[in-house]
Amino acid sequence: MKLRIVSSKEEIDTLSPNEEIVHLAFRPSNTDILSLIMKCPRVKALHIPGSYMRTTSTSAKMCLKMQGIELLEGDVWGHRKDINEYSEVSPNVYDRIKQYRLNGMQEEDIADKMIRETRLSPDFISFLIKNN
Repeated sequence: MKLRIVSSKEEIDTLSPNEEIVHLAFRPSNTDILSLIMKCPRVKALHIPGSYMRTTSTSAKMCLKMQGIELLEGDVWGHRKDINEYSEVSPNVYDRIKQYRLNGMQEEDIADKMIRETRLSPDFISFLIKNN
């Protein structure tokens, strides 16, 4: 799964309508969030840093919820946007989740284990478990 990194408001206009998960590396306004929803009708989740999550308005959160778009808290560590505008989740993460499911582990236990094993945020891990 690819996570599209967006560093500024101006980049929203360059997004593909097929984007499914977008990481906003800037503090989005309500207008930015609405623009993104309009530009990317297939978006399933917005991923934003925790410091920005706390300042996201209730109306923006409600709008996302009504559209069925999850708002995930977390950072993208070690990604160089000048090299690639996407951060990709390693196939090993999906393989580990699948293996834990086959071993009969509960989703909460899988999430705890994957959070320790990866540098991915708890919200993002939970999203991956639910959607794969």
